Amino acid sequence: MSARSYELHGVRIFECAAEGAQPRTDRDAVDLISAASSQHASLIVLPAERLGDDFFHLKTRIAGEILQKLLTYGMRVAIVGDISLKLNESSSLRDFVYECNHGPNIWFVANLEELEKRLKQSY
Repeated sequence: MSARSYELHGVRIFECAAEGAQPRTDRDAVDLISAASSQHASLIVLPAERLGDDFFHLKTRIAGEILQKLLTYGMRVAIVGDISLKLNESSSLRDFVYECNHGPNIWFVANLEELEKRLKQSY
């Protein structure tokens, strides 16, 4: 898994590359947790294009399974990328993203600049 690790506004970040295997199970989430933990990261950045369409179809339960596992192990996560077309297609996804973005642990942001602003406001 190609990734980079860095600090931003006092938060250690593990940023996954856009290319690579799509996380589809809780086992894949554990692999992400392990990789992030080895870098002492507390926030995982996942590019939206790496997640695949099934992640955004909530009925598949892939998003819930992966995000719940990350939260259970104390990881925060930011999904970074333009998902506006997916939001237009699904009111349940729109509601899910809205709720996530109002909490401290899961954020859907358009780009890394938006993530930086959110982190700056949180700390």
